Amino acid sequence: MVDPQIGVLALQGDFAAHLSVLESCGYRRSPVRSCLDLDQVDALIIPGGESTTMLKMIDRYEMREALVKRIRNGMPVFGTCAGAIILADRVSDGEMALGTWDLQVERNAYGRQSESFEADIKVRGLDETVRGIFIRAPIIVDAGGAEVMATFADRPVLVRNNTMLAATFHPELLGEARIHRWFVENLCAGKE
Repeated sequence: MVDPQIGVLALQGDFAAHLSVLESCGYRRSPVRSCLDLDQVDALIIPGGESTTMLKMIDRYEMREALVKRIRNGMPVFGTCAGAIILADRVSDGEMALGTWDLQVERNAYGRQSESFEADIKVRGLDETVRGIFIRAPIIVDAGGAEVMATFADRPVLVRNNTMLAATFHPELLGEARIHRWFVENLCAGKE
């Protein structure tokens, strides 16, 4: 894909921060709020927010089937925090996520909102650490066959499987662009 159009699911959550990071990188980007919007993008970011609310919105706007089909057909996708939960096929509380990835996640595993924190994350392939924010963050209990690109406290926090990338933290809230660049340059461009 040359100069892909990157969509950001804009139903709930911190989608504006992702759009801002993509803009700072000079990438073509657009909010995705409908199946028509989804048809116009080459790749998708599913932001952090509240996974239950986001999934209800996906169903309200009748986007579930189209999202699952596009992701299973190889559309590059990057989920952060709640976005990682939405991609998973097994969620600790039984939430019916999209089930597009063999991941098992546990919601709110680091504690309540008041226990949120920032941490420096060493990401495979990047020279310097990435600062990430963990807000009611999930943990990846089982990454299946995914490549673990970063860990925190001996748990995977950034994983990759083919054209899918999932982070349990938020790089975008600090304007951190390196993971977004990696996603676009490696997964959206079809590089391995």
